[in-house]
Amino acid sequence: MRHLLTALVLTTSLTPGAALAQTRFDGVWLFDHAGPNPGVTMLQVASDGARITGAVTTKWYGPVTMQNARVEDGVLTFEVRNLNDRANPTRTWTVRRTAAGVRLEGQLWESKIDAGGHRGSARDAEARAFRFQTLPAWAPVAQVPLAPTPPMGWSSWNKFADKIDDKTIRAMADAMVATGLRDAGYVYVNIDDGWQGTRGPDGQIRPNASFPDMKALADYVHSKGLKLGIYSSPGPRTCAGFEGSYGHVRQDAQTFADWGVDYLKYDLCSGEYFYADADTVKRSYAEMGAALQATGRPFVYSLCEYGRFDVGSWGREVGGHLWRTTGDITDDYATMARIGFEKNGKPGHTGPNGFNDPDMLELGNGGMSDAEYTTHMTLWALSAAPLLMGHDLRLTPPAILRLLENREVIAVDQDAKGVQGKAVRKDGALEIWAKPLADGAVALALFNRGETNAKIEARAADAGFGAIRSARDLWRGQAVGADALTFDVPAHGAVMLRVEGK
Repeated sequence: MRHLLTALVLTTSLTPGAALAQTRFDGVWLFDHAGPNPGVTMLQVASDGARITGAVTTKWYGPVTMQNARVEDGVLTFEVRNLNDRANPTRTWTVRRTAAGVRLEGQLWESKIDAGGHRGSARDAEARAFRFQTLPAWAPVAQVPLAPTPPMGWSSWNKFADKIDDKTIRAMADAMVATGLRDAGYVYVNIDDGWQGTRGPDGQIRPNASFPDMKALADYVHSKGLKLGIYSSPGPRTCAGFEGSYGHVRQDAQTFADWGVDYLKYDLCSGEYFYADADTVKRSYAEMGAALQATGRPFVYSLCEYGRFDVGSWGREVGGHLWRTTGDITDDYATMARIGFEKNGKPGHTGPNGFNDPDMLELGNGGMSDAEYTTHMTLWALSAAPLLMGHDLRLTPPAILRLLENREVIAVDQDAKGVQGKAVRKDGALEIWAKPLADGAVALALFNRGETNAKIEARAADAGFGAIRSARDLWRGQAVGADALTFDVPAHGAVMLRVEGK
């Protein structure tokens, strides 16, 4: 049985009575109803005098090694490595004997486990053993130039999470056309987490019942002059607990290509338990990058590993076109501002065919004021960030539609120079950002991060000019005098200018 364990063996001094008690936990314990996350399926325990070794097998993270295992007052207690929680790098788990078998209690990240298990055999252990996969050796993937400017479109997650279906995706495609958003440049319709079903006997991923025919859906989206995106993970499970691509990378890439998919978001999620350092993370993303290219179909490749290991410095080397710089955005000013002002990546990493991605847009979801959404759109455009909407397009308020469809603002985001703007002057809660444009002009943004209205002056030096020849207020859509560049900016609001120097 021990060959099935990947446990870290630690030695604990036990009294003779404790040593005897621990044998009550030895063996294989099976869990049939422990819940989907992290999907505990089995506990294996082995003891040898003062040593207890073991692991909890999960669908998400494979075998989770028992650390510092000991028996205390008849209870088997151990720690496990805990992800994404700096305050709790480990969590304590317990196992108690019951009349029916054992009771396992613990927590891993946000998932709480409280489940009953029963005895199993060595054959059961073999059947439930996690099958580890070997990553290919590191080899860079030549980037295909498919994203000369930041991708624009829509993604399902922010509004619908994993409650998504074929009908809704078609409705979003229709709305992108009807509202004029497609003609403004938004072309990707991306299905995020929640489309996956199970794998067939051949290992091929099937969509769930909410997506009866992915090829037909892709054809429909394409018929609208749009492109289809999809989502997966290098781990065994996606963030919402659906099938990931672990062990099926090439197969999934080919399936996506056969369906007619144009864009893949690859989200580390459960893969972070397997790929926990820069080398393995890079190789896992290179594996999918190479697999996508091997299909012969062009894919825009979105790396979602939350900015770890300075992803912008190597994103292109795995075939990526955009890479997340942060954790998830939420529809509130504090989170949006923290991400947009402070977690939007190193400007030097952004340029044609490769962009820092501070996550999707929240405009239209109702959690911020019009002034705050104006800041959101201004900040993303100045940052040359991908513009991926995340609301129900059928219910777009007119004021939000005006923000999303402002062609002059979009032109700043989509400028061919591909420069990520940055702050050039700060005064307390007031910030002035500049973004050089391909034609020699400069986009300036005046941000008021404070709680009260404020006057902010734009200066020629902010744009790197000796003097300003002309200026245009992009949100108001009108020219402004070069000598009248002081603006009343509302709390949490922004002014956006396009200036030319002389």
